[in-house]
Amino acid sequence: MNDGIFFLKDYGRIVITLKDVMEAKGITRNRLATRTGLVYNSVNRYYQNSPITSVDLDILAKMCYVLDCELSDVLKYEKPPGGGEA
Repeated sequence: MNDGIFFLKDYGRIVITLKDVMEAKGITRNRLATRTGLVYNSVNRYYQNSPITSVDLDILAKMCYVLDCELSDVLKYEKPPGGGEA
């Protein structure tokens, strides 16, 4: 805060790359939903990189297990323009 003014800071963002992993593994959204026991809409939100307000670690664990991948394959951190501060 500076003189009663708040400044918004760009911390970058988390990008969901589930679609890329699924395409590389040749698995459809419907098949992933079936194999994980998740509803299709949940898988689809992650697949489309839709805004997700609450990350469910259980969902991510199930997806990584079925896809035989690492969490870092499904989630990527993009730094803000300029790279941020140290």
